[in-house]
Parts: sequence; structure tokens; C-alpha cells
Amino acid sequence: MAHSDGNSEEGFDGLVRRVDPDRWLASRFVGDPAKRADLMVLYAYDHELARAVQVASNPLLAEMRLTWWIEALEEIFGGRTVRRHPTVEALSDVIARRHLPRDLLEAMIEGRVRDLGDGADLQQWAHDTGGAAAVLAAMILDPEAEAEAARLAGVAWALDRRKGEGGDLANARAAARRLSIAAFPAAAHACLNRFPPGWEGLRRRLRLLLTVATGRL
Repeated sequence: MAHSDGNSEEGFDGLVRRVDPDRWLASRFVGDPAKRADLMVLYAYDHELARAVQVASNPLLAEMRLTWWIEALEEIFGGRTVRRHPTVEALSDVIARRHLPRDLLEAMIEGRVRDLGDGADLQQWAHDTGGAAAVLAAMILDPEAEAEAARLAGVAWALDRRKGEGGDLANARAAARRLSIAAFPAAAHACLNRFPPGWEGLRRRLRLLLTVATGRL
């Protein structure tokens, strides 16, 4: 069974704040509490997938953990009783209410499978991880949001976290301008790429505030 490092006291919001501070900060600019809570479930799911690889002692065990999540999605989309796991149960509810597509959720798993091989295509990895998550986040915030605009920002952010290179951040900035005000927090975290050393805490918040206020990464 997949392990969750969250707990009932911490909740999804507390978990994401601890393990995914950039996207947690961006989510503070979502005015609708229900949508913000749904984002926390999505990001917790992403964390579970990343952790499945990080904590495994060998590739086989990591693959087994990821297969567990594939089976969980099969239960959700197959209309079967889902396994008793906080993230799975919460994700099932979000999927039903927000009509999230199965292919993007499975792509997030496939992205983590790429972590297990040698010479992984980093661009495809970023597309499947940060990119897919950004599209799903935008769908939660605005069902009419332009998927590709959110994806480019998510890809740039993921690449920066992986190798300190923000990918095509200029292209992501241009694309993000096409996002609605409601959907923009799904991409806003990309503005923190290549953040100057020492710029933490309040400065990061102010940078995000300026980004959301102007609609520009």
C-alpha cells in the first residue's frame, strides 16, 4: 500500500505548505476556498507520486508503488469502491466534482516512471509532471482555461526544480497572459524560477503578489 506522510491534524493544506511551498504560496491567491482546497488535494497527489520514487530502496519497489496509484485511478474511474487512503478518497471526490480527465492524472504517474530509467527525457518528464499538474489546476480554477498556457508554465517550473534551468520561461510568460484571472494561480508559481539567493519569505510572497496583480510571470 502507498504511504501517506500527511496526517489528520496537518491536513492537505499543511502538507502542501511543507513539501511544495511554491505552489502553496500561489494557491493563496485563489479566492474560492473550495477550489483552493481542491488544489491542495491535487498537489498532495503529485507529492505522493514523487515520494513513491524518492523513498523506494530500488526501482522495482518504486514501480510497485506507482502501480498502486494506477490501480487507485482504475478504481476511481471504474466507479468501484476506492481504497481507504486519504489522498485517494479526496482525489476521487475532486475528480467527480471537477470532471478531471484520467489521461492527465495518469500522465503524472508516467512522469514519475520516467524517473526510474537512465537518460530520461527531461522535457517529457516536465511535461508529464509539472505540466500536467498545471493543466489540471487550471481546470479546477476555470473549466474554460487554455490548457497549453498553463502547461508551459508548469513545464518551466518543473525543469527549474529539477536542474536549475527554467526551460523556455519566456514562452511560458507569453502563454500565461492568455490565462483568465481565475486560472492564473495555476501558473503563477513559475515566477519563482531562478529566484535570487536569499530572497525568501516575504520577498517571495511579494514577488507572487506582483505576478498575480499584473497577470505576468
